[in-house]
Amino acid sequence: MALPTSRLRRPISGLGVALLTLGAGSACATATATGTDLRPGASTAPPITAASAHTGGWPGPQLSSISAARKELTALAIADRWETMDGYAREKFPHWMSQGNSCDTRESVLERDGQDVQIDSLCRSVTGTWYSVYDGLTLRDPAKTNTAHLVPLANAWRSGADKWTSAQRKVFANDLTHPQLLTVSAESNRAKGDQGPEDWKPPMKTAWCGYARAWVDVKTAYNLSVTKAEKTALGQMLDTCPGADD
Repeated sequence: MALPTSRLRRPISGLGVALLTLGAGSACATATATGTDLRPGASTAPPITAASAHTGGWPGPQLSSISAARKELTALAIADRWETMDGYAREKFPHWMSQGNSCDTRESVLERDGQDVQIDSLCRSVTGTWYSVYDGLTLRDPAKTNTAHLVPLANAWRSGADKWTSAQRKVFANDLTHPQLLTVSAESNRAKGDQGPEDWKPPMKTAWCGYARAWVDVKTAYNLSVTKAEKTALGQMLDTCPGADD
């Protein structure tokens, strides 16, 4: 089933087929010494550590450059007000979907983002180390992690996803290609909830640059709107990025 791209400003070739054809040609890679996820569409960059996070690192797929993020932010549609939450339910964003060989999206992200990750026969992460870029915590128990939707599902619903098909929302909720999914501490993810950057920012100010770039990348890819307050907050966070572009 091909994913309609009418609402995607930056469609990814094969993304709809890869995500909506369950298990087709995707295998759950065994964790390597660094926990790198070798599945199609996954980042092959080294896992994020405290040291790399403090120098602007971000888990998952590569972010747009700082200058590109600024241009993307300028181009985002401004909503005068949020769309209604009428009809919203998390179940309308089906997740976590199968990625093949007993792996689901959550376990794929855990393996990708961690170091020294060991998985069992059901692709569940049993040991490893994860660095939470939101609050700077190093976690060694997968039960204390959350696989977070960077742009919360409720936020996406209010900014345009209410008009998507169920298939499009499934792609969004399981997206391994854009920086929409990351492993963070359960505490920080609960504190964030469905708030946007105008109401919640990562406690670690060193994460603001990466957070804003990732947020803008996702909203650009899915043609989601922003409010004036959200756009202002994102611009302020981009102002914390290093002076030199990367």
